Amino acid sequence: MKLNTNENPYSPSPRVLTALREALAGGDRLRKYPDPVGTAFRQTAGRVLGVDPESILIGNGSDDILTIITRAFVPEKGLVVSPTPSYLLYQTLAELQGARFQTISYSSDWKIPFPWPNRDANLTFIASPNSPSGTTTSVQDLERLAEELSGPLVVDEAYVDFAEQHAVSLAMRGKVIVTRSLSKSYSLAGIRFGYAVADPALVKELVKVKDSYNCDALSLVAATAALEDQEYLRETRSRILATRARLFEELVKLGFEVCPSQANFVWTRRRGGDARRIFEELKNRKILVRYMVYEGYGDGLRISIGSDADVDRLMAELKTIV
Repeated sequence: MKLNTNENPYSPSPRVLTALREALAGGDRLRKYPDPVGTAFRQTAGRVLGVDPESILIGNGSDDILTIITRAFVPEKGLVVSPTPSYLLYQTLAELQGARFQTISYSSDWKIPFPWPNRDANLTFIASPNSPSGTTTSVQDLERLAEELSGPLVVDEAYVDFAEQHAVSLAMRGKVIVTRSLSKSYSLAGIRFGYAVADPALVKELVKVKDSYNCDALSLVAATAALEDQEYLRETRSRILATRARLFEELVKLGFEVCPSQANFVWTRRRGGDARRIFEELKNRKILVRYMVYEGYGDGLRISIGSDADVDRLMAELKTIV
């Protein structure tokens, strides 16, 4: 049972499967190159988000978007800054650019500090919701941070569809770029599709940096159909949030320390520090969760929100382990 990569336990919208079948009929769509800027998707995203379609940048997963942004803004020997603990890719991208990477610690309740310690970074990343904590940074704090920074602020919203707030409104102000993924909430991890929302003038420049055809024809079709079915998103989101609440409560009853999450996973630690043992025991029973260690924060388990049946089995095994 796989609860370690934050995949959605439910199938994509039926509209996605229908759209893919239609796209494959006759093979004509596969014979031609895809739209390099994803016009149909951008129009749909613009309508769903209430923004100018020209403010949308498409990518081969949100990791591709983060790569494009880093290449565009970070010179060799430049500086990338991010809170810690957070997504490890930010450091990797900085290193690939030959840039320095600086971390700034979250507070004990996962807040970012003010005044911000380094305002001169070429690029600053904030994941909201964050991994591994599942916590969010308020829109007010993000806005305040953006005003303090000399370079762009990237708000990584890969898990935002499971949260109560988002920062798209800030993306129209020039210095804020919001990135999104269809892997989690839309059940499309297998097609690799993500996008960014930013000032149209900025997007126009970022398009120059990306690969010509960075999204294939089928991923564009699937992503557009998924985004069009907002009713299906609401239904599956509601089920995941209910399961998340139940998992939180049951883990607490079992003696785990659980961070309140607004993502499709929970971060949990054990008093006494036996997270590694629990991880190995679960693995032996063919249940995969993510064991993570952060300097200064200790170790813990990040557990993806699966189906109710997945949670039933997980909890049954945990009760025998702990």
